[in-house]
Amino acid sequence: MDNNTIYHIAERVGVSPSTVSRALSGKGYCGHKTKSRILAVAKEMNYAPDSAAQILKLRQTKKIIFAVPDIMNPFYFDMIKGINQVLEEHGYLLILIYTKHSLKEELRAIQNLKEKVADGMIMVSFNFNEENISVINSVQSPVVLTNKYVSPEGGDRFDYVYTDTYLGIKIGTEHLISQGVRKIGYIGGNSSEQTGHQRLRGFIDTMEKAELQVIDSFVAESDYTENGGYLAAKAMLGRTELPEAIVAANDLMAIGVMKACEEAALRIPEDIAIVGMDNLDIASRVYPKLTSVSLVQEEIGRRSAQVLMDRLQGMPRNEEEIKLTPRLVVRNSSIKPG
Repeated sequence: MDNNTIYHIAERVGVSPSTVSRALSGKGYCGHKTKSRILAVAKEMNYAPDSAAQILKLRQTKKIIFAVPDIMNPFYFDMIKGINQVLEEHGYLLILIYTKHSLKEELRAIQNLKEKVADGMIMVSFNFNEENISVINSVQSPVVLTNKYVSPEGGDRFDYVYTDTYLGIKIGTEHLISQGVRKIGYIGGNSSEQTGHQRLRGFIDTMEKAELQVIDSFVAESDYTENGGYLAAKAMLGRTELPEAIVAANDLMAIGVMKACEEAALRIPEDIAIVGMDNLDIASRVYPKLTSVSLVQEEIGRRSAQVLMDRLQGMPRNEEEIKLTPRLVVRNSSIKPG
């Protein structure tokens, strides 16, 4: 039995889910005509009345889980701001679960949802894959992912709200190419994971389209942290041949790159231009100010929470996907002197 049925009945009859619950459980007031209509629709939908109150009760923790891989990245603070704008309007609380970039911890977060710790979940992962997706699909409660994932066999039960990070890296790289920069480096995440692979492809495809060589020693994998970006850039800048610019797959790594450039006595942007992605507040507070691709993360949070509220209230949704567009915010770090 689909736990959304009570909401489907409410939609058909044009009443609230709580009215449907009162009519089916026989507890609380419900007008005779309304009750008759509800019972008729319930019978038509083969609904078991004695389970209505139980389902409604199970759905009323008034909490939402937000599962994130990294609690040190301000990117997620911006998302929380957007999520809370919606949750506060609906009287919901946010439970933050830190998954430590670990599949085991992600599965534990999903298990919490299965055990009805919360009514729904917004989940960030760098690597949605068959294992975590199959468990998400087994959960009755609504789930919103912040990356796109479509199972080969179809039948997915989740929604997704995301910004196209492939396009984000593409426009950051194109910005450098448009200034005549040819030797461009890239520091990303683990390319065997979904997010790392998408962003690396954005860089490689853009370079190939411009008929520019992707130099192996100018491409590095890191871990989306400032220190990770610093170490990757330090190794890259320790070679004889240096890139004219570096695109980093997020702002924290880009700031680490800036630190490595400073230590190597390389001037930004005169000797080396830098582009990040996320457009964190700190991007405008470092020196020089960091050019970054905004992933509109506050909007991701707001739209994700709204999708969850719509699902929980049984409101019809025609789309399972909300795709947001990244935008380039140009500052001093990437403008090559003419």
